[in-house]
Amino acid sequence: MDKFKVLMDLVQNWQTTLGLGLIPLLTAGAEHHFSTFAFKCPCSEWSFLYGTVSLLVPAAALLLLGYMLSNKTWILFTGLCLNKSKLFRSKYMCRCLCVFLQITMTAMVAPVSWIAIALLNGVYFECIITGLNVTHLKSFLCHGRSDSCQIELYKLPCDKTVADRDAILTTIRAQSQVLGWLAIASIMLSSLLLTCVARCNSPVSYLQLKFWKAYSQKESNFLDCYATKHAEKLAERNIKSFFEMEIPEPLKTPPRYSWEKISRFYKFGTMDKYYSTVHKYVETCKNPEDPMRFLSTKSGDSSNPAALDFVDECTMML
Repeated sequence: MDKFKVLMDLVQNWQTTLGLGLIPLLTAGAEHHFSTFAFKCPCSEWSFLYGTVSLLVPAAALLLLGYMLSNKTWILFTGLCLNKSKLFRSKYMCRCLCVFLQITMTAMVAPVSWIAIALLNGVYFECIITGLNVTHLKSFLCHGRSDSCQIELYKLPCDKTVADRDAILTTIRAQSQVLGWLAIASIMLSSLLLTCVARCNSPVSYLQLKFWKAYSQKESNFLDCYATKHAEKLAERNIKSFFEMEIPEPLKTPPRYSWEKISRFYKFGTMDKYYSTVHKYVETCKNPEDPMRFLSTKSGDSSNPAALDFVDECTMML
Protein backbone atom coordinates (compact mmCIF):
# COMPACT_ATOMS: atom_id res chain seq x y z
CA MET A 1 0.00 0.00 0.00
CA ASP A 2 2.84 2.39 0.79
CA LYS A 3 4.39 1.78 -2.62
CA PHE A 4 1.03 2.33 -4.28
CA LYS A 5 0.56 5.61 -2.37
CA VAL A 6 4.02 6.78 -3.45
CA LEU A 7 3.12 5.97 -7.06
CA MET A 8 -0.17 7.87 -6.82
CA ASP A 9 1.57 10.89 -5.30
CA LEU A 10 4.11 10.80 -8.12
CA VAL A 11 1.33 10.70 -10.71
CA GLN A 12 -0.46 13.62 -9.05
CA ASN A 13 2.68 15.73 -8.87
CA TRP A 14 3.55 15.10 -12.50
CA GLN A 15 0.05 14.75 -13.93
CA THR A 16 0.38 17.71 -16.32
CA THR A 17 3.68 16.45 -17.74
CA LEU A 18 2.38 12.89 -17.94
CA GLY A 19 -0.80 14.11 -19.60
CA LEU A 20 1.06 16.10 -22.24
CA GLY A 21 3.34 13.12 -22.85
CA LEU A 22 0.47 10.64 -22.99
CA ILE A 23 -1.53 12.64 -25.54
CA PRO A 24 1.06 12.27 -28.36
CA LEU A 25 1.41 8.55 -27.58
CA LEU A 26 -2.34 7.97 -27.80
CA THR A 27 -2.48 10.10 -30.93
CA ALA A 28 0.33 8.04 -32.49
CA GLY A 29 -1.54 4.82 -31.73
CA ALA A 30 -4.77 6.15 -33.21
CA GLU A 31 -2.97 7.39 -36.33
CA HIS A 32 -1.22 4.04 -36.81
CA HIS A 33 -4.48 2.09 -36.62
CA PHE A 34 -6.29 4.50 -38.92
CA SER A 35 -3.55 4.54 -41.57
CA THR A 36 -3.25 0.73 -41.43
CA PHE A 37 -6.88 -0.39 -41.38
CA ALA A 38 -9.01 2.52 -42.63
CA PHE A 39 -6.95 4.73 -44.95
CA LYS A 40 -7.03 3.56 -48.57
CA CYS A 41 -5.92 6.05 -51.20
CA PRO A 42 -8.46 5.97 -54.10
CA CYS A 43 -5.72 6.63 -56.70
CA SER A 44 -8.05 8.81 -58.78
CA GLU A 45 -9.05 12.45 -59.08
CA TRP A 46 -10.22 12.12 -55.46
CA SER A 47 -6.72 11.38 -54.15
CA PHE A 48 -5.82 14.98 -53.23
CA LEU A 49 -9.13 15.69 -51.47
CA TYR A 50 -9.20 12.31 -49.72
CA GLY A 51 -5.62 12.60 -48.46
CA THR A 52 -6.08 16.21 -47.30
CA VAL A 53 -9.31 15.43 -45.45
CA SER A 54 -7.77 12.34 -43.82
CA LEU A 55 -4.82 14.43 -42.65
CA LEU A 56 -6.55 17.61 -41.45
CA VAL A 57 -10.08 16.65 -40.35
CA PRO A 58 -8.94 14.30 -37.53
CA ALA A 59 -6.55 17.05 -36.41
CA ALA A 60 -9.46 19.53 -36.34
CA ALA A 61 -11.57 17.03 -34.37
CA LEU A 62 -8.75 16.60 -31.83
CA LEU A 63 -8.48 20.39 -31.53
CA LEU A 64 -12.20 20.67 -30.77
CA LEU A 65 -11.88 17.82 -28.26
CA GLY A 66 -9.04 19.72 -26.60
CA TYR A 67 -11.29 22.76 -26.24
CA MET A 68 -14.08 20.63 -24.79
CA LEU A 69 -11.83 18.97 -22.18
CA SER A 70 -10.34 22.24 -20.91
CA ASN A 71 -11.80 23.71 -17.72
CA LYS A 72 -10.87 27.19 -18.92
CA THR A 73 -13.16 26.85 -21.95
CA TRP A 74 -16.23 26.42 -19.79
CA ILE A 75 -15.15 29.05 -17.27
CA LEU A 76 -14.80 31.45 -20.20
CA PHE A 77 -18.07 30.70 -21.99
CA THR A 78 -20.47 29.87 -19.14
CA GLY A 79 -22.81 32.84 -18.83
CA LEU A 80 -20.77 34.94 -21.27
CA CYS A 81 -23.72 35.85 -23.50
CA LEU A 82 -25.79 37.02 -20.53
CA ASN A 83 -23.04 39.30 -19.20
CA LYS A 84 -23.55 41.95 -21.89
CA SER A 85 -22.30 44.81 -19.70
CA LYS A 86 -18.79 43.33 -19.78
CA LEU A 87 -18.95 41.54 -23.11
CA PHE A 88 -18.40 44.66 -25.21
CA ARG A 89 -15.69 46.22 -23.05
CA SER A 90 -12.35 46.27 -24.84
CA LYS A 91 -10.42 45.34 -21.67
CA TYR A 92 -12.70 42.39 -20.98
CA MET A 93 -12.56 41.22 -24.59
CA CYS A 94 -8.74 41.37 -24.56
CA ARG A 95 -8.75 39.28 -21.40
CA CYS A 96 -11.06 36.72 -23.01
CA LEU A 97 -8.87 36.63 -26.11
CA CYS A 98 -5.73 36.01 -24.03
CA VAL A 99 -7.44 33.17 -22.17
CA PHE A 100 -8.68 31.66 -25.45
CA LEU A 101 -5.15 31.75 -26.87
CA GLN A 102 -3.88 29.95 -23.74
CA ILE A 103 -6.57 27.30 -24.19
CA THR A 104 -5.62 26.95 -27.86
CA MET A 105 -1.93 26.45 -27.07
CA THR A 106 -2.78 23.51 -24.81
CA ALA A 107 -5.42 22.10 -27.17
CA MET A 108 -2.96 22.15 -30.09
CA VAL A 109 -0.85 19.31 -28.61
CA ALA A 110 -2.99 16.47 -29.96
CA PRO A 111 -3.76 17.84 -33.48
CA VAL A 112 -0.16 18.87 -34.14
CA SER A 113 0.99 15.46 -32.92
CA TRP A 114 -1.43 13.81 -35.37
CA ILE A 115 -0.14 15.88 -38.31
CA ALA A 116 3.53 15.34 -37.41
CA ILE A 117 3.12 11.57 -36.96
CA ALA A 118 1.06 11.31 -40.15
CA LEU A 119 3.81 13.12 -42.07
CA LEU A 120 6.40 10.72 -40.65
CA ASN A 121 4.25 7.83 -41.82
CA GLY A 122 4.09 9.29 -45.32
CA VAL A 123 1.03 7.51 -46.72
CA TYR A 124 -1.21 10.60 -46.49
CA PHE A 125 1.39 12.79 -48.15
CA GLU A 126 1.86 10.22 -50.93
CA CYS A 127 -1.87 10.27 -51.67
CA ILE A 128 -2.01 14.08 -51.58
CA ILE A 129 1.00 14.69 -53.80
CA THR A 130 0.17 12.03 -56.40
CA GLY A 131 -3.37 13.41 -56.65
CA LEU A 132 -2.26 17.04 -56.94
CA ASN A 133 -2.69 18.25 -60.51
CA VAL A 134 0.18 20.75 -60.65
CA THR A 135 2.36 20.70 -63.75
CA HIS A 136 5.56 21.93 -62.07
CA LEU A 137 5.26 19.30 -59.31
CA LYS A 138 4.68 16.50 -61.79
CA SER A 139 7.65 17.69 -63.87
CA PHE A 140 9.84 17.66 -60.76
CA LEU A 141 8.83 14.15 -59.71
CA CYS A 142 9.05 12.72 -63.22
CA HIS A 143 12.23 14.50 -64.25
CA GLY A 144 14.36 12.14 -66.39
CA ARG A 145 11.75 9.38 -66.33
CA SER A 146 9.40 7.86 -68.90
CA ASP A 147 6.85 9.98 -70.80
CA SER A 148 3.93 8.15 -69.18
CA CYS A 149 5.13 9.06 -65.65
CA GLN A 150 3.09 12.28 -65.34
CA ILE A 151 -0.03 10.59 -66.73
CA GLU A 152 0.17 7.61 -64.36
CA LEU A 153 1.38 9.53 -61.31
CA TYR A 154 -1.97 9.27 -59.50
CA LYS A 155 -1.80 5.45 -59.75
CA LEU A 156 1.47 5.10 -57.82
CA PRO A 157 0.04 4.39 -54.29
CA CYS A 158 -2.10 1.52 -55.68
CA ASP A 159 -0.51 0.12 -58.83
CA LYS A 160 2.79 -1.66 -58.21
CA THR A 161 3.41 -2.19 -61.94
CA VAL A 162 3.94 1.49 -62.77
CA ALA A 163 7.48 2.23 -63.93
CA ASP A 164 9.80 3.93 -61.40
CA ARG A 165 7.12 3.58 -58.72
CA ASP A 166 9.47 2.84 -55.82
CA ALA A 167 11.87 5.66 -56.67
CA ILE A 168 9.13 8.30 -56.92
CA LEU A 169 7.33 7.15 -53.76
CA THR A 170 10.64 7.10 -51.88
CA THR A 171 11.20 10.74 -52.86
CA ILE A 172 7.69 11.74 -51.79
CA ARG A 173 7.97 9.83 -48.50
CA ALA A 174 11.35 11.44 -47.79
CA GLN A 175 9.82 14.88 -48.30
CA SER A 176 6.95 13.96 -45.99
CA GLN A 177 9.27 12.74 -43.25
CA VAL A 178 11.43 15.87 -43.53
CA LEU A 179 8.30 18.00 -43.01
CA GLY A 180 7.28 15.77 -40.08
CA TRP A 181 10.63 16.10 -38.31
CA LEU A 182 10.65 19.87 -38.95
CA ALA A 183 7.17 20.07 -37.42
CA ILE A 184 8.28 18.12 -34.32
CA ALA A 185 11.44 20.22 -33.94
CA SER A 186 9.43 23.44 -34.31
CA ILE A 187 6.91 22.31 -31.70
CA MET A 188 9.59 21.36 -29.18
CA LEU A 189 11.59 24.53 -29.77
CA SER A 190 8.48 26.73 -29.52
CA SER A 191 7.39 24.95 -26.34
CA LEU A 192 10.83 25.40 -24.79
CA LEU A 193 11.00 29.09 -25.71
CA LEU A 194 7.48 29.81 -24.43
CA THR A 195 8.21 27.99 -21.17
CA CYS A 196 11.47 29.89 -20.72
CA VAL A 197 9.78 33.23 -21.42
CA ALA A 198 6.94 32.40 -19.02
CA ARG A 199 9.31 31.36 -16.23
CA CYS A 200 11.58 34.34 -16.91
CA ASN A 201 8.63 36.68 -16.33
CA SER A 202 7.26 34.78 -13.34
CA PRO A 203 6.31 37.15 -10.50
CA VAL A 204 7.05 34.48 -7.88
CA SER A 205 10.06 32.33 -7.12
CA TYR A 206 10.50 28.70 -8.16
CA LEU A 207 9.67 27.26 -4.72
CA GLN A 208 6.59 29.47 -4.29
CA LEU A 209 5.42 28.48 -7.76
CA LYS A 210 5.85 24.82 -6.79
CA PHE A 211 3.86 25.43 -3.59
CA TRP A 212 1.19 27.29 -5.57
CA LYS A 213 0.73 24.33 -7.92
CA ALA A 214 0.43 21.94 -4.97
CA TYR A 215 -2.13 24.22 -3.32
CA SER A 216 -4.19 24.52 -6.52
CA GLN A 217 -4.32 20.77 -6.93
CA LYS A 218 -5.33 20.15 -3.30
CA GLU A 219 -7.96 22.90 -3.46
CA SER A 220 -9.42 21.33 -6.59
CA ASN A 221 -9.55 17.90 -4.93
CA PHE A 222 -11.24 19.29 -1.80
CA LEU A 223 -13.72 21.28 -3.91
CA ASP A 224 -14.70 18.14 -5.81
CA CYS A 225 -15.04 16.16 -2.57
CA TYR A 226 -17.00 18.77 -0.61
CA ALA A 227 -19.28 19.61 -3.55
CA THR A 228 -20.14 15.95 -4.04
CA LYS A 229 -20.81 15.37 -0.33
CA HIS A 230 -22.88 18.55 0.01
CA ALA A 231 -24.91 17.74 -3.10
CA GLU A 232 -25.56 14.26 -1.70
CA LYS A 233 -26.73 15.68 1.64
CA LEU A 234 -28.99 18.23 -0.05
CA ALA A 235 -30.51 15.63 -2.37
CA GLU A 236 -31.04 13.19 0.50
CA ARG A 237 -32.68 15.89 2.63
CA ASN A 238 -35.06 16.96 -0.15
CA ILE A 239 -36.11 13.42 -1.07
CA LYS A 240 -36.57 12.51 2.59
CA SER A 241 -38.67 15.63 3.15
CA PHE A 242 -40.79 14.86 0.09
CA PHE A 243 -41.60 11.27 0.99
CA GLU A 244 -42.04 11.87 4.70
CA MET A 245 -44.03 15.07 4.02
CA GLU A 246 -42.08 17.06 6.58
CA ILE A 247 -40.53 20.51 6.58
CA PRO A 248 -36.90 20.09 5.44
CA GLU A 249 -34.13 20.67 7.93
CA PRO A 250 -32.05 23.83 7.36
CA LEU A 251 -28.96 23.15 5.24
CA LYS A 252 -26.67 26.01 4.33
CA THR A 253 -25.62 26.22 0.68
CA PRO A 254 -23.58 29.05 -0.88
CA PRO A 255 -25.79 31.51 -2.80
CA ARG A 256 -25.51 32.14 -6.53
CA TYR A 257 -23.38 35.27 -6.06
CA SER A 258 -20.80 33.28 -4.08
CA TRP A 259 -20.58 30.69 -6.85
CA GLU A 260 -20.09 33.50 -9.37
CA LYS A 261 -17.25 34.98 -7.35
CA ILE A 262 -15.27 31.74 -7.13
CA SER A 263 -16.03 30.81 -10.77
CA ARG A 264 -14.30 33.87 -12.20
CA PHE A 265 -10.82 33.78 -13.66
CA TYR A 266 -8.06 34.37 -11.18
CA LYS A 267 -6.42 37.79 -11.51
CA PHE A 268 -2.91 38.22 -10.25
CA GLY A 269 -1.97 41.37 -8.37
CA THR A 270 1.48 42.20 -7.08
CA MET A 271 0.02 43.15 -3.69
CA ASP A 272 -2.25 40.12 -3.40
CA LYS A 273 -1.61 37.22 -1.05
CA TYR A 274 -4.27 34.97 -2.51
CA TYR A 275 -3.64 31.75 -4.43
CA SER A 276 -7.06 31.36 -6.06
CA THR A 277 -10.50 32.91 -6.36
CA VAL A 278 -11.73 30.68 -3.52
CA HIS A 279 -8.86 31.83 -1.32
CA LYS A 280 -9.63 35.47 -2.07
CA TYR A 281 -13.34 34.97 -1.46
CA VAL A 282 -13.01 33.42 2.01
CA GLU A 283 -10.40 36.01 3.04
CA THR A 284 -12.31 39.08 1.87
CA CYS A 285 -15.95 38.15 2.48
CA LYS A 286 -17.00 39.99 5.63
CA ASN A 287 -20.19 38.01 6.16
CA PRO A 288 -20.72 34.61 4.48
CA GLU A 289 -24.47 35.04 5.04
CA ASP A 290 -24.31 38.27 3.01
CA PRO A 291 -21.66 37.66 0.32
CA MET A 292 -22.28 41.03 -1.34
CA ARG A 293 -20.11 42.66 1.34
CA PHE A 294 -16.37 42.36 0.78
CA LEU A 295 -13.24 43.88 2.19
CA SER A 296 -11.78 46.47 -0.16
CA THR A 297 -8.94 44.99 -2.20
CA LYS A 298 -7.09 46.18 -5.25
CA SER A 299 -8.10 44.29 -8.35
CA GLY A 300 -5.47 42.39 -10.25
CA ASP A 301 -4.23 43.02 -13.74
CA SER A 302 -6.37 42.22 -16.78
CA SER A 303 -4.07 39.35 -17.73
CA ASN A 304 -2.10 36.90 -15.63
CA PRO A 305 1.57 36.05 -16.01
CA ALA A 306 1.96 32.98 -18.22
CA ALA A 307 3.64 31.09 -15.38
CA LEU A 308 0.34 31.14 -13.44
CA ASP A 309 -1.87 29.66 -16.17
CA PHE A 310 -2.32 26.49 -14.12
CA VAL A 311 -4.43 28.27 -11.48
CA ASP A 312 -7.70 28.26 -13.42
CA GLU A 313 -7.16 24.72 -14.74
CA CYS A 314 -7.28 23.21 -11.24
CA THR A 315 -11.01 23.62 -10.80
CA MET A 316 -13.87 21.17 -10.62
CA MET A 317 -14.56 19.40 -13.91
CA LEU A 318 -18.10 19.47 -15.29
